[in-house]
Amino acid sequence: MADSPTSLDSLKTTPLHALHRELGGKMVPFAGYDMPVQYPMGVLKEHLHTRAAAGLFDVSHMGQVRLSGPDAAKALETIVPGNIEGLGQDRTRYTLFLNDTAGILDDLMVTRRADHLFVVVNAACKEQDLAHMRRHLSDSCAVEELTDRALLALQGPKAAEVLARLAPETTSMKFMSAAEMTIEGAEIVVSRLGYTGEDGYELSIPADRAEAVARRLLAEEEVAPIGLGARDSLRLEAGLCLYGHDIDITSTPIEADLGWTIGKRRREEGGFPGHGVVMKQIEEGPEKKRVGIRPDGRAPAREGTEIRDGRGRPIGVVTSGGFGPSADGPVAMGYVESDFAAPGTAVTLMVRGRPLAATVAELPFVAHRYFRG
Repeated sequence: MADSPTSLDSLKTTPLHALHRELGGKMVPFAGYDMPVQYPMGVLKEHLHTRAAAGLFDVSHMGQVRLSGPDAAKALETIVPGNIEGLGQDRTRYTLFLNDTAGILDDLMVTRRADHLFVVVNAACKEQDLAHMRRHLSDSCAVEELTDRALLALQGPKAAEVLARLAPETTSMKFMSAAEMTIEGAEIVVSRLGYTGEDGYELSIPADRAEAVARRLLAEEEVAPIGLGARDSLRLEAGLCLYGHDIDITSTPIEADLGWTIGKRRREEGGFPGHGVVMKQIEEGPEKKRVGIRPDGRAPAREGTEIRDGRGRPIGVVTSGGFGPSADGPVAMGYVESDFAAPGTAVTLMVRGRPLAATVAELPFVAHRYFRG
């Protein structure tokens, strides 16, 4: 999600704002909210702690939406390319809002509950996403923003062990599934997923119970509070896109290497914005592709860094980059002309006006450890 300039006086806060300050969080404006970028542990240690144990993230700034009505899944398929009608109860699917040229308006998670669809969208896009859904779906289903709920993410190899102490039934949940259960006296929708590449959960909690649940989780010795800085480095190592950086309206699902989100039925039947563009790129190949990049040495290549071929000709740009603590070196993602997208291809990065050797790399940089059951 992309941040935007916001005056401090107009910043929104999450239900955990006071707790962030109590824990020593360094607060910064992000997507219109006052959010912790790090805690006293620091970004590097927070990152490594999440990979080794369990990190607790406040992601309450993201949008939570309920789509209700018997035709909600069919209606949603008119604006996303994912197979929503085929989604089983309490199963979750990652999909995309597209425009008529297959440009990506946002990425989102959709969960089918017993009587509605539960949708989570990015913070910086949620107002436009709500307007988009209401404009296109209101004749077919009710679109309700859930403003009275917080969202926490518990991520890391110890996440399941920790959450099982509060809710033993969570251990049997499969990746990309959801269930409703009572934790610390609160009715919580628990989803086994996350955006770090690690096993973990997201917990949709009534706002007035969020702090109690967060404190209970933080009381476990394996759990530490984690800010936006480590969240970014974790998802970069995992090769996961950040909206407004690695994907936006200038990129299509095929260019972004997200063609796997579009199943056979949707490809054949169409019925979603940009279907023609998507199918043409599948058949003919896109002109550019999102790839991983490994800079030589220890200097990171940041967003906006120009990528050149061996003759010095510009062939692309870095969209996310930084140091990967678990990858033990600088890592980046970006778009290059398709002829240069094969792993192992040598490229040059223009870092502060100086050429830096790099290699196109396989994604992810750190293996995913999702729980498959």
